[in-house]
Amino acid sequence: MTTSAAGRAATTGETAPAESGSAEEPGPAARPAPAGPPRAPHRIPPGALARLGRGARAVGSRAYWTTPRLVRGLTALSLATLLGLGATATTVLGGARDGTDTIGHQAAPQATRAADLYFALSDMDAQAANLLLVGADPDYTTLRKQTLDTYEQRRAQADNDLQQAAQAAAADPAGQRAVQQVLGRLGSYEALVARAQLLEEQAKAPAGQPSPAALDAYRQATDLLRQQLLPAADQVTAANEATVEQVYTEHRDALGSGWWWLLAVGLLALAALLGLQRALAVRYRRVVNPALAGVTLLTGVVLAIGLHLVSRADDHLVTAKSNAYDSVIALSRARAVAFDMNADESRYLTDPSRAVAYEQSFLDKTQAIAHLDGATLAGYDAQLAAAAARHRADHAAVPFGGYLGTELRNITFPGEQDAAERVLTAFQQYQQDDRKIRELRDAGRLKEAVTLNTGLSRGQSNYDFDQLSTAIGDTIAVNATAMDSALAATDGDLDATTAALAAGALAAALALTALGVRPRLREYR
Repeated sequence: MTTSAAGRAATTGETAPAESGSAEEPGPAARPAPAGPPRAPHRIPPGALARLGRGARAVGSRAYWTTPRLVRGLTALSLATLLGLGATATTVLGGARDGTDTIGHQAAPQATRAADLYFALSDMDAQAANLLLVGADPDYTTLRKQTLDTYEQRRAQADNDLQQAAQAAAADPAGQRAVQQVLGRLGSYEALVARAQLLEEQAKAPAGQPSPAALDAYRQATDLLRQQLLPAADQVTAANEATVEQVYTEHRDALGSGWWWLLAVGLLALAALLGLQRALAVRYRRVVNPALAGVTLLTGVVLAIGLHLVSRADDHLVTAKSNAYDSVIALSRARAVAFDMNADESRYLTDPSRAVAYEQSFLDKTQAIAHLDGATLAGYDAQLAAAAARHRADHAAVPFGGYLGTELRNITFPGEQDAAERVLTAFQQYQQDDRKIRELRDAGRLKEAVTLNTGLSRGQSNYDFDQLSTAIGDTIAVNATAMDSALAATDGDLDATTAALAAGALAAALALTALGVRPRLREYR
């Protein structure tokens, strides 16, 4: 019987050798370390921990942005930017429509109506002065009737303008006060004119020599008009002009910044849609999502149309205000001042004691229409002729100021240059008539001066003045038509149909976006 080494050892007391691979065999850790110098501790390379942290975060981020989360997030961003695009377009284009409406349908008509009131009041006074001039002379019977008819027409026109101005100034305290002042004083003016006419008829005074009582009543009437009524009417005009300027500046600034806002939000919407399209293509192995492609195309088209509408609205606003309205208001003021200037000519003949003052007033209003530096009444015609010749040789040169100068520097529309040139020609002729009237009066030929001043035949002052008034009206009409066309174009661009189409496009874009991602997200339910 064979005895193992362990058994033998137990029997004999010897120590048995350990078997190979037994648990008792000491491992490397149990062996003594070899002799030698101590090792340096292990050092972690710089930045390794940071790289490790970034890597861990990237892994965590990728783990968070799973496919459904990424698609949902990009979908939400796309929907939000589409809604933002709709809101931005509504704000910008709605503001353009409101600004055009304020300028074209409210403030501008009110300003021109106030200038028309000034014109009507001025011509009323000119006709009142003419009634005193012709007196009871039988040679002027027909003219007297025509003058009375014109006075009544202007009175009715002034009443109508005042009624409309009062309605328009309902929300403007300063405008209301000005209108009320005109209303309160107009009745007094008309009563004084009626008294002057009655006294003149009773006196049966000859032409150019009104009775002292009639002249005194007329002086009170014309002083009331010139010192209170006309300044109040001019105040209404100025207030509305200021409103037009303010609204125009604000809305042009809004359109400029609105264009860039619309572009930025639109590009953001397109970027979000393209990002969503790419995510679906990469994650789902799809080349294109038809619904999202349709939304992207629709958004691009809507953005382009929106930017075009903003640009058109800005162009129409410039046309309506800078090109057309500025000329309309300058010419309306020119016509109003011209009628007051014509009244000064009649006052000059009617009231010799105030002739010098009326002559200076005539010159001041002449300068307001076509200003020439340093001009006197005696030298005005020659200076104007030289300036007009320079202008006709080169229409870009306008060597005079005033309302007519403003218009000739703002020629924009077909037919406007010719119409404005007729104004200049008629103005020159009327000024020449005025010098002849003054020469006749200075020569003691008063009745001839009255006839030249009040006559309606070709070559007489009122005939030529009527040519001037007609030419101004024709030039106003050119600009007013252009302004109306620009306003109508803006109204057409931004009407209810445009709003409905925009709302429909937004609804379609939102629905198509949801439709495009819904099948993909359903795969994760």
